Amino acid sequence: MNYNILSTEAQAFINTYLNTDINTLLLKGTSLTNVSTPELCEQIEAKKRCLKKLPTWYKNKNIYYPNKLNIEQTSSEKTAAYKAQLIDGDRIIDITGGFGVDCFYFAKHFTHVTHCDINTKLSQLVAHNYNHLGLSNIDTINTDGLDYLKTTETHFDWIYVDPSRRHADKGKVFFLKDCLPNIPEHLTLLFSRAKRLLIKTAPLLDISVGLQELTHVKTIHIVALHNEVKELLWVLEQGYTGEVAIKTVNLQTNGNVVFNTKYNATPLEFTNYSLPLQFLYEPNAAILKSGAFNAVALHYKCAKLHQHSHLYTTDTLIDFPGRRFKIETQCIYSKKNMKQLGIHKANITTRNFPISVTDLRKKHKITDGGAVYLFFTTAYNNNKYLLVCSKV
Repeated sequence: MNYNILSTEAQAFINTYLNTDINTLLLKGTSLTNVSTPELCEQIEAKKRCLKKLPTWYKNKNIYYPNKLNIEQTSSEKTAAYKAQLIDGDRIIDITGGFGVDCFYFAKHFTHVTHCDINTKLSQLVAHNYNHLGLSNIDTINTDGLDYLKTTETHFDWIYVDPSRRHADKGKVFFLKDCLPNIPEHLTLLFSRAKRLLIKTAPLLDISVGLQELTHVKTIHIVALHNEVKELLWVLEQGYTGEVAIKTVNLQTNGNVVFNTKYNATPLEFTNYSLPLQFLYEPNAAILKSGAFNAVALHYKCAKLHQHSHLYTTDTLIDFPGRRFKIETQCIYSKKNMKQLGIHKANITTRNFPISVTDLRKKHKITDGGAVYLFFTTAYNNNKYLLVCSKV
């Protein structure tokens, strides 16, 4: 860790050239003697990625940034704040601490927070940042988190872990057993140090696969930010064997959208299908990830267009956890009908449809954007429909 990066001259350089092309800077070089040009460029690249993702860090002076990969892999402030408000207590340990954003928010809900990371430089700069941000209840320990749990006699209220989805030998992986650390393999150790675990996984992890690999799962939170699923949060409680609660949330600037249900390996029986009516509904990304397609229809008393289309319809407008549209025109999809409509600019969505968005745009010469929304889908009678909609 080069503390000269925190000098007045180095910090002024970083802030001056935040919007400059990195390759140009690398070729041009700098006149600073105690900090290399690559080190400065690494700081610039990382800080730029924090503008929207980590505004608290971005706005504070003299923050020491890791490489851009660490920034890409860390939680955003909004998702970190969400997960932190789910839990509280006296002590929590994060055994895969990383850049420390999650611990920053855990510190608002716990008396003592322990941050473990095996990377020496990362551990040092996180400790510097915590001190600079005025946090005094987080201990940063430069060690492997699992090794620390094996040697400590401390019992924690919660253990938090965010296993890496990149394996040294296997590359990017999709099973918990292939992540680092291997959580399924070490559940006994984890439960010997805390009765409750919070595990963050990538959105790509299949929920049914995760439930096969883990035990004592009590709740799964599916967290989306502005309709993009960012993470799955698995709450494990030692000895729990009941139903698994599924809690979906779409974090938005104008208020969070929540839908809760129970996990069902076998989908709920559903018979309320309909051709398109006056209004169309598309569930948000968190609900789509949950697979609770029938549960949301039953809860909001709306009809589905098709078992596999995941679009819903009603005759009167209702509240719904997703996008809402008024169907202006509907017809059976055909080249002739498309030509008669004469639409050349629109937002296009396909659900359970054999032609991709890209191919539809090319085939019918439709550019992206505007106030018209086209849905290409299949109805329960297996006819292919085109729905011309306006957003509610």
